[in-house]
Amino acid sequence: MKSKRYFNTTGFCMPDMHYMIDPLRNQKIIFDLIEKKQYFTIHAPRQTGKTTLLHELAHRLNKEGNYISVVFSVESAGYRSITEEIANKKIINSLYSSSGQYLNKKNCPIPPEKYTKDLTLENYLIDWAISQPKPIVLLLDEIDSLYDDVLVSILRQLRNGFQIRPKRFPSTVALVGLRDVREYKLKVRPTEASLGSGSPFNIKAESILLGTFTKEEISELYSQHTKDTGQIFSKEVVDRIYELTGGQPWLVNAVANEIVEKILKSDYTKTITIDHAEQAKENLIKRRDTHLDSLIDKLKEERVKNIISAIINGDGVLFDNYDDSLMYCRDLGIISETRPVRIANEIYQEIIPRVLNRNLQDSIEEEGETKWYIKPDGKLDMDKLLKAFQKFYRRNSEHWLERFDYKEAGQGLLLMAFLQRVINGGGRIDREMAVGRGRTDLTIEFAGETFVLELKLKRYDDTKEEGLDQISRYLDTLGMTKGYLILFELKSSTVIPWETRIKWEEVSHQNKNITVV
Repeated sequence: MKSKRYFNTTGFCMPDMHYMIDPLRNQKIIFDLIEKKQYFTIHAPRQTGKTTLLHELAHRLNKEGNYISVVFSVESAGYRSITEEIANKKIINSLYSSSGQYLNKKNCPIPPEKYTKDLTLENYLIDWAISQPKPIVLLLDEIDSLYDDVLVSILRQLRNGFQIRPKRFPSTVALVGLRDVREYKLKVRPTEASLGSGSPFNIKAESILLGTFTKEEISELYSQHTKDTGQIFSKEVVDRIYELTGGQPWLVNAVANEIVEKILKSDYTKTITIDHAEQAKENLIKRRDTHLDSLIDKLKEERVKNIISAIINGDGVLFDNYDDSLMYCRDLGIISETRPVRIANEIYQEIIPRVLNRNLQDSIEEEGETKWYIKPDGKLDMDKLLKAFQKFYRRNSEHWLERFDYKEAGQGLLLMAFLQRVINGGGRIDREMAVGRGRTDLTIEFAGETFVLELKLKRYDDTKEEGLDQISRYLDTLGMTKGYLILFELKSSTVIPWETRIKWEEVSHQNKNITVV
């Protein structure tokens, strides 16, 4: 029998329809702030459970009976050409229409068309608060969709009301969006002097970043499916999905949904395997659902480009120059909070290079029907593949490096695009990219064999020796003795002729056999 519940990948979760875990399970801080009548912000990347949390919080507060709570969005006022007057009306209409979802009629604010005073959000909230016997908890979603004077106006009105809460203004206001409150000032014109503070919302007591799922929480989520259907996500499968998704809630649900409904076609008698998880990853990347498209759109932004280029190259990041960019990328869920900084999960780590070199991949055509890089026994001929890349690089690098939007990471992206045929041929590439490592490591699995490639930009005279030391240590961690060190010259080809730049050298280093390309 088909399960009544399923893994949700669109909109907020509802317990009777979707597998879900309590979004308020780790949020004692929110209830403490509400009890203390504080204003605060909640921020997290798209599709990480913000809206689900807000709905659950409002319904729980109303059910417990100590507060009146409403969630509403200000997105209807989120465009640049809107005036403050029209924005206020749209936001008030959104508040009023949403209140009916959470409250009975006597606790709702009056219809805006019946309001006789100057229709501003501040006045409207004052009169609503005065009319109610209980304190109001207002959960204001999509705050960072507002621009310029409208954003300033709304934040100023909320700040004005803070002084007269809870009898004459909402006791608690939570501003919810993609980014922390510090980002709001970046959207306000620098000439705006009326705010009088470094932050337009300096009354906030706390800024809460919603986290990703832990491995235990993924297991708890998936066990609900097992309880409904008997179909098991084994520990090994859960561990692999955690590696693929980094616990990102939408990805956790999307991978499971892809396996259960698309790959296994809701046949609950079939066993879920790690291969199914890998197939789900590839399907999601190739299909590029809305979630992944919104991530990709952010790659065009300059401060995202700075960080992603540094990660691909393994370069260090100067925190005095890039601190805001790092925090911005973290808030968007693109990078991890770990040190060193990495791309947040394996799926993002796979799709970002593919997108950045997509045009090149499309232009690389196979020569004939036979896969020339496959040996007669079906194994991968890595030497032949890399020698072909040397030839390709000599012929095409100047043209393609100039065309790349991510020029700083162009050499590595060229190689990754060239190696994409390995994945298309049924292989797998794991990318180890992190800020400050000084290189990118690629582990290629094909037909039961593993190949290790280390990519380095030749910035200094001793780059080769440094690279040999690094790949030797990396091979030690994998228990291997054979690897490839790929060095990219950064000097102009007019200085060093191609005959000198293109090299192939077999080196013995620290008991390892390393091919230097």
